[in-house]
Amino acid sequence: MRIALYLGSATGTSPAYREATVRTVEVLAASGHELVYGGGSVGLMGVAADTALAAGMPVHGVITRHLMDGETGHFGLTSLDIVETMTERKERMASMADAMVALPGGIGTLEEFFEVWTAQVIGVHHKPVALVDVEDYWAPMLDMLDHMVARGFLSQAHRDNLIRVTDPEDLPAALDLWAPAAAKWS
Repeated sequence: MRIALYLGSATGTSPAYREATVRTVEVLAASGHELVYGGGSVGLMGVAADTALAAGMPVHGVITRHLMDGETGHFGLTSLDIVETMTERKERMASMADAMVALPGGIGTLEEFFEVWTAQVIGVHHKPVALVDVEDYWAPMLDMLDHMVARGFLSQAHRDNLIRVTDPEDLPAALDLWAPAAAKWS
C-alpha cells in the first residue's frame, strides 16, 4: 500500500513532532508500505523521507518546479516527479496513494488534508484519510469539526469516518480496518 503523508516543511516547536514523524514512517515501513509525499528535503517532510530511505522503504516525491528551483527538493528518492502547479502536485499524490495521512504541519498540510478528505466525503475516492494527532496538535480542528456536526454542516457519519490516532503504532491497523461511509451525494 502506498501512503501519502502530508506534513510540515518546518519541524515545529516540539520535538514530539519529529519523533512522531520518525515513528510513523518506521511503523509504515515495517508494515511493508511505500511513502508518497511532497518531495521536500526540509522540515518534517525531509525527516519522513530520510527515515523512510534509511528503513529501505520506497519513497515517491511529487514537487513543483518552483519549489525544486528553490532548492527544497530531495534528490535521494526512489522517484521524484516535478510538476508545474500545486494542483498537479496534489492530484498526483492522491492518485498515487492508497491512503492519506496528515501529521503536524501548516497551511499547506491543512489544504492537502481537507482536499483529500472532502474528495472522500463526496465519493471521488474511497481511500482512508487519517490524522496522527501528536500532543493534541489537531484538537482545535477536531473541535471545529464537531461544531460543524452540531450545526448541521457535516454529518456525524463522515466525522466518525475520519481516522485519528495518537500513537503511530495504531496507524496500520486503523488503515486496514477502515471502511468508507456512504458518499454525501450518493
